Amino acid sequence: MDSASITTGQRIKAIIGGSIGNLVEWYDWYAYAAFAIYFSHSFFPDSDLNAQLMNTAGIFAVGFLMRPIGGWMFGSIADKIGRKKAMTLSVLLMSFGSLLIALTPTYQSIGILAPLLLLLARLLQGLSVGGEYGVSATYLSEMATQDRRGFYSSFQYVTLIGGQLIALGIQLILQKLLLTEAQLEEWGWRIPFVIGAMLSIIALYLRANLHETEAFENTKEVSEKKKGTVKELMKHPKALLTVVGLTLGGTLAFYTYTTYMQKFLVNTVHLTKEESTLVSFVSLFIFACLQPVFGGLSDKIGRRPLLLGFGILGTLCTVPLLTALSTTTSIWGAFFLIMAALIIVSGYTSINAVVKAELFPSEIRALGVGLPYAITVAVFGGTAEYLALWFKKIGSEEYFYWYITGCILFSLVVYTGMKDTKKTSTLDKD
Repeated sequence: MDSASITTGQRIKAIIGGSIGNLVEWYDWYAYAAFAIYFSHSFFPDSDLNAQLMNTAGIFAVGFLMRPIGGWMFGSIADKIGRKKAMTLSVLLMSFGSLLIALTPTYQSIGILAPLLLLLARLLQGLSVGGEYGVSATYLSEMATQDRRGFYSSFQYVTLIGGQLIALGIQLILQKLLLTEAQLEEWGWRIPFVIGAMLSIIALYLRANLHETEAFENTKEVSEKKKGTVKELMKHPKALLTVVGLTLGGTLAFYTYTTYMQKFLVNTVHLTKEESTLVSFVSLFIFACLQPVFGGLSDKIGRRPLLLGFGILGTLCTVPLLTALSTTTSIWGAFFLIMAALIIVSGYTSINAVVKAELFPSEIRALGVGLPYAITVAVFGGTAEYLALWFKKIGSEEYFYWYITGCILFSLVVYTGMKDTKKTSTLDKD
């Protein structure tokens, strides 16, 4: 099916289908982060809260180590046999990981097997999410019309944040309406993982009915030896290094203000678990709504101005924002500080998917977007929580703020030296 025969309705349906599958995957991924404050004691020996959270964050980080393998494996599948098949397979793997977490007995019941099974589940989920990003970013960018790529592809982060919102929303419902804190810590934390496995059925249905992209269909004439191979990818070293530099500061900032922030609010700001969940939920909802606004803006003024805005403001404001946040005593003060940070980060999150897709030709696009991104996220995004908690443990939490600043500054140098991909997009050649 070529682009001329895809109606606007079908195109929107494809974008929604791809995005909702992405939402389910990221819900499963974030349910772990959102409920870690309740289940950490179930998988590790009795100890102080910070130590248990460090162990749980350590497994969260190890899950990220599988992401480069997932980026390579699913990127190759997407470039060789289709975006649609790769996305369907990745959501199946994620649901299995969620079900395994839901059913694993506690440390008190089976000893060392409990954290080992938790680790296995996270490795499977890491494999899945590692593949999901590159494939869905490629799919959304390829399905979009030329003048709306920034807008359409921004929905990857709408659904990525949406997955976290659903996890936090379920947490709020369980906290406020259904369960006591004791019940949540004893068995209630398993509920979101069961829900995640069930939601995967919806995603599977939607993805099974997606259109394949014209860009992939056009690669049928390309030699199989050139599709989705690392050898072919290595012929684009500048694009590869650009993805790494582009991602480094952005992914660290994103994981700090989303995944880690709930724990920061409990552990450092000393809000209650319920207050931290509420602040996270409202700020993330607004953050999700901002993505299409910034994405649409990039279609008007280009991608580079948004990246430069994130790089400059992120470099200048990270230390002041986090320092102020660490000393605030007001729930509203915490909300506005986090919101300011998320507005800055939107300059990266809203368009990073389309920028990466615009760097590579279609026969290696999913691999090119997914693999270097996954490696960078594994090293910097996946270790954000663990490093933050470690710096706190040694009494030097402010060092983490400077670490984020340094990484954003590195990305700013990359943004300064790169061309605006809206003007040089390889998608125009498909």
